[in-house]
Amino acid sequence: MSVLVLVLAVSAACCLGFGFVLQQNAARQAPLSDFLSPRLLLDLMKVPRWLGGIALMVAGMVLGAVALGQGEISLVEPLLATNLLFALALSRKQSKQPLGRQGWAGLLLLAGGVTAFIVAGEPRGGTAVTDPLRHWLIIGVMIGLALLLTTYAKRSRLSAAPVLLALAAGMLYGVQDALTRVSGQRFSGGGLVEVLTGWQPYAVLVLGVTGLVLVQSAFETAPLRMSLPALTAAQPLAGIVCGVGFLGDRLRTDTGALAWEAAGLAAIVVGIVLLGLHPAMPSGATENERTRDLQPY
Repeated sequence: MSVLVLVLAVSAACCLGFGFVLQQNAARQAPLSDFLSPRLLLDLMKVPRWLGGIALMVAGMVLGAVALGQGEISLVEPLLATNLLFALALSRKQSKQPLGRQGWAGLLLLAGGVTAFIVAGEPRGGTAVTDPLRHWLIIGVMIGLALLLTTYAKRSRLSAAPVLLALAAGMLYGVQDALTRVSGQRFSGGGLVEVLTGWQPYAVLVLGVTGLVLVQSAFETAPLRMSLPALTAAQPLAGIVCGVGFLGDRLRTDTGALAWEAAGLAAIVVGIVLLGLHPAMPSGATENERTRDLQPY
């Protein structure tokens, strides 16, 4: 594993984790009338803390894109999932909550799961699938699932909406990461003109904005502990499916390796849930806070 890819991916995770906390601090005070509306982003642009969170997220996405250009998506995505560790670190500083057994268990499971998956799977590059049908099938399934989750979230409103929206956003972000890697490969092969003449960069933009609306809607309706675990778990899983499905990423497939890879992914998900449900994670806004308009900090 390249040290450069490791540093880039972990740095990206740090920026993303800090950015998510700052975004939720602001989004939890947004009026519920903005739920699943692009108007939510316009309202949040008035809040300096949210803008700071977005700046950190953009920095994380740029670092993640560079990491994806240097390494396999099946390697980078599990490392990006460690953003929850940094989110918890900032939240813990804000709330003064100790880690406790739950925090330490989640930390060890997440870190151990990432290590087990990477060591056992030995992600490496291969030949990308050229059949466009396979590309569109996998991408279509991911986007279709995200659409179904969003539709159900809109009907359920505040009950299950945060988790469903976060899962949907995670799937879109996983596809976005895969298309970001494709755009990077096109840039390496033919420069900016080659990138701009393809559909991938425009799809990356659409997926990014759509995912942002879903994430902010999830953040405004519930505590961070209800949405961030689902987002953090769905994104790497969707990215790995795209990486192995059509980007040509290769993992070891012998019985022992598959067992450790599955155990690693399971540990990552359980660790994410434990950390996401930690009391240090920011709580949602009170009803009184939701009835007032957003005010700049």
